[in-house]
Order: sequence, then structure tokens, then C-alpha cells
Amino acid sequence: MTTSISYDHVGLSVADLDSQRRSYAEAFALHEQNYTELAQPRTRIAFLRAATGLAIELVERAGSAQHRSQSALEGARLQSYFHWALAVTDLEHAIATAVAAGAEPISAPAKAQRPGIRFAYIQDPEGNLIELVQADAGLDSGTANSE
Repeated sequence: MTTSISYDHVGLSVADLDSQRRSYAEAFALHEQNYTELAQPRTRIAFLRAATGLAIELVERAGSAQHRSQSALEGARLQSYFHWALAVTDLEHAIATAVAAGAEPISAPAKAQRPGIRFAYIQDPEGNLIELVQADAGLDSGTANSE
């Protein structure tokens, strides 16, 4: 028997659920599908999804601790998920939209080690790393400090 596997969602622990769900909705055209509150431990959960199927579960738990990386390579020092990557059709536009929604640019667009790919990193308002990836058939394999 073979098990079929496909993407469902990524979960992200956040300090301010209201702020983060507004930022993600504006930056990536996500719409809230579900909201849940748990009494113990005090936790609020918002599940957001885009028309494309992209989904994120934002979880605000009382007493959670923040981690902020200043670069993708610094984020890789911790043995955990350190970023999620989103495929975009226009890298510069995606960066501008995310920044307008409260994100911070971390790296400028660059050629990836994979041929035909450009990428850049941003941070959401709480410091979580997001890699934006654009396939561009005209690019050769360049040198980049990540990806």
C-alpha cells in the first residue's frame, strides 16, 4: 500500500495573533477559515488559507518565547523549522506587498544555487523567516549566500 502525501499547512507560534493574522492576510491574500480558543493553557488559533491552497495555522499561547534570526544562515543554527518558502510569480512585487503589510526585508533578491531560481528572505512582524522563491527560466546558476 502506498500512502499519498501532499501539503496541508504550516503552523507558526506567534505572540500577537490579531496583528499576525492581519499581516499574513494582507501580505499573502490569506483568508481566515477557522478560529479557536482554548482555556488551558490559554491559546488562540487562527487558520488562514489562500485561494491557491496555501495555508498557515497561527497559534498564540500564553507564555510562549520569541526567537528572532537576523539572517537565514543564523536561523539554520537551531535544529528546528527555521523558515517556510512561498513560490511567487513576481519576487519584487511580493516583497513590496509583504513589507507594506509589516514584514522586513532580510536579504535582497539573488540567484539561487538551483538554476533558474531567484529568492529573497523577509521577516514577518515577529521575526519569523519567510523565503520568497521565483522560478525564472532565463536565469543561470548564480552564487548566493543561501537557498
